[in-house]
Amino acid sequence: MTSPREPLIGPDGEVREITADDLKNARRGRPPLPPEARKKRVQLMLDPDVVEKLRAGGRGVSTRVNAILRKELGLTGS
Repeated sequence: MTSPREPLIGPDGEVREITADDLKNARRGRPPLPPEARKKRVQLMLDPDVVEKLRAGGRGVSTRVNAILRKELGLTGS
């Protein structure tokens, strides 16, 4: 069993010196969301003109579709 890691921020609010062990155990990116908060993969069939209009906005089609659906469904938050 491994010992608990020392917090990176000390009681004085300052970041302590980072060790090789800290770097070895570091995670990249954001922490994973709990399962109930994760996005779900779905498949949709859309009319060609709808797809064209969505893609005309550039990257982030899924994000825009999600925002449009949330607004239409009266949902708040992200």
